[in-house]
Amino acid sequence: MRKILTALVRAYQVATSNFAPRCKYYPSCSNYAITAIGRYGVKGLAMAAWRIVRCNPWSQGGVDYVDAHLDCANVKKTMSYSKNRNSEKEVVGAN
Repeated sequence: MRKILTALVRAYQVATSNFAPRCKYYPSCSNYAITAIGRYGVKGLAMAAWRIVRCNPWSQGGVDYVDAHLDCANVKKTMSYSKNRNSEKEVVGAN
């Protein structure tokens, strides 16, 4: 089911790639849908639908990740930095 839904969204992306980007949100609604469906399945489909409903002329837009604690670049950088520090401590402690 996830593969079918993801394939449909990818087909939409290919079909609309010739038009100028118009999404107010980052990541775009279609990328959000692919991530949400991949992680949550049917619940992700509902999350993507809610995102599309929120995308209207009166919304502010902005950055809206599926899971900010997993997708945010600052969090990823901090997590990789802390993992590197922890692995260094393990190596030093092993001697």
